[in-house]
Amino acid sequence: MKTGAVVLKWTSGLLVGMGLALAACAQEPGHGDNADAQKFVEYMVQEHQFDRNEMQELMRNAKRKDSILKAIKRPAEKAKPWYQYKKLFLTPQSIAGGVDFWDKNAEALAEAEKKYGVPAEVIVAIIGVETRYGGNMGGYRVLDALSTLAFNYPRRSEFFTKELENYLLLTRDQGMDPLALKGSYAGAMGYGQFMPSSYRAYAVDFSEDGKVDIWTNTTDAIGSVANYLARHGWKPGEPTTVLANPRPNADMTIVNDTLQPEWTVGELAEKGFNATSQVAPEMPAIVFSLQTEQGKQYWLGLNNFSTITTYNRSRLYAMAVNELAQEIVKARGGKS
Repeated sequence: MKTGAVVLKWTSGLLVGMGLALAACAQEPGHGDNADAQKFVEYMVQEHQFDRNEMQELMRNAKRKDSILKAIKRPAEKAKPWYQYKKLFLTPQSIAGGVDFWDKNAEALAEAEKKYGVPAEVIVAIIGVETRYGGNMGGYRVLDALSTLAFNYPRRSEFFTKELENYLLLTRDQGMDPLALKGSYAGAMGYGQFMPSSYRAYAVDFSEDGKVDIWTNTTDAIGSVANYLARHGWKPGEPTTVLANPRPNADMTIVNDTLQPEWTVGELAEKGFNATSQVAPEMPAIVFSLQTEQGKQYWLGLNNFSTITTYNRSRLYAMAVNELAQEIVKARGGKS
């Protein structure tokens, strides 16, 4: 049950924000006359007891952003080979930035590793890849991003409408102004770029100050990333990847076939992919390849590799996080 004080705070913040938004965004259309937005208003009133007048005013102030629609519809560029992709994230600046972020947040990172079992360097690397350690958390109002995609992008309307619902629930729960928070063009938020549903499910008040803030509170951001990975199956102390040495008769049909570990290390060895270092044969694993400048390189991705892909469903992303984490540890001269 929510307290009256929290609801009042949310309402007063909403009304103040609306006044400012009217002046700033008058030239952009809102969603007050959008039929889908009106259905959403009725749903939020009936399902979650939001005030109808406030919801309608909120929809009028939720701006349709054509730049967001252009960005979401932009054809995906051809996937870069690994040797090009890694250069985007494994730079001297990203490694130095990771060392600096770690040094400034060493206590919170140590506590998160202790509580959730996720290595500090992995938490740091994800925040580095996602937002350059908070340097680029997105410049769109989250309300604008989610309403634009919920009501003007039919292909993924259901997903973004659900995210908009989660966003309004979390701002009410946290006493935040729904017009004030900013994120990516897709509505991802904070240091770790959580969508609202992930925020509500996995973000934590790691600083124990009574609210969950992944925008300005690095302690909450660190704990939230660690909690997300722990809840998605991170196994403390296990390796993430191991280089594989395929035999000439290796079964290449299973390379890059899944992100979920459907095999074991032992089964992959039987199929021709031998680990180049000691790994327990019963460990779950996948086999994937990366294109280096010297040719294809083969790896076994273990449980923790697959866990990273739940954050972003990409082998390249998971490998960038994994290698950036290792480089940051090297640059620090170790974990301590």
